Amino acid sequence: MEQNSQAVIAAKNLNLVFETNDGSVHALKDVDLTINKGEFVSFIGPSGCGKTTFLRVIADLEQPTGGSISVNGMTPHEAREARAYGYVFQASGLYPWRTIAGNIKLPLEIMGYSKEEQDKRVQQVLELVELDSFGNKYPWQLSGGMQQRASIARALSFDADILLMDEPFGALDEIVRDHLNEQLLALWARTEKTIGFVTHSIPEAVYLSTKIVVMSPRPGRIADVIESTLPKERPLDIRDSKEFLEIAARVRDGLRAGHLDV
Repeated sequence: MEQNSQAVIAAKNLNLVFETNDGSVHALKDVDLTINKGEFVSFIGPSGCGKTTFLRVIADLEQPTGGSISVNGMTPHEAREARAYGYVFQASGLYPWRTIAGNIKLPLEIMGYSKEEQDKRVQQVLELVELDSFGNKYPWQLSGGMQQRASIARALSFDADILLMDEPFGALDEIVRDHLNEQLLALWARTEKTIGFVTHSIPEAVYLSTKIVVMSPRPGRIADVIESTLPKERPLDIRDSKEFLEIAARVRDGLRAGHLDV
């Protein structure tokens, strides 16, 4: 795999094998992938194909058993220590006894930011996710979609270059999901972060991404990498366009081919 000066994440022949009581599980097999600065990359595939595992390897939450991976030119462990990424999980993970502002402050407190800097950053990210009037509310007072926006704000609070998102909108209804997809694209355009995004939804992957990584069932391999030809400005009705439907069909074909290859 050719290294790129703009490469933020670079994996080469990446493998991860879990040892279980029932034997070895090959979660990732020979994964080659480069994610460049400012890209929005979605990972899509069936359950158990390694989408989340790959994100967790980037975040130093899982250790590969073969091959190599670099994050901002460092090992994942070095990148974690350098606070190179924010991570948004499937559930918002907000502490119910803390206000929304208090939840967002948590990583800043751990990192030792001054109270003045904490307050400044919290206000900035609350405005970024359009929750600036909800800082003093508690999580139970917010809808599920608003809680996920607060979780995104927390991941953005220390201004990491990379945002890793593990199916953050999967549990939300379609109307809320559409709205958050629009907001996420707008946020990405404003912040120019590099985003890795796990999803099971073909329309979501196509709508959001500059690059779509289609993964096959276990052992998790890359079946296709699709560079999007859609414009950066994407109203929701672009999903009815011929170009959108053609990309979605290629994703569907990649998912089907991945099943046939196992």
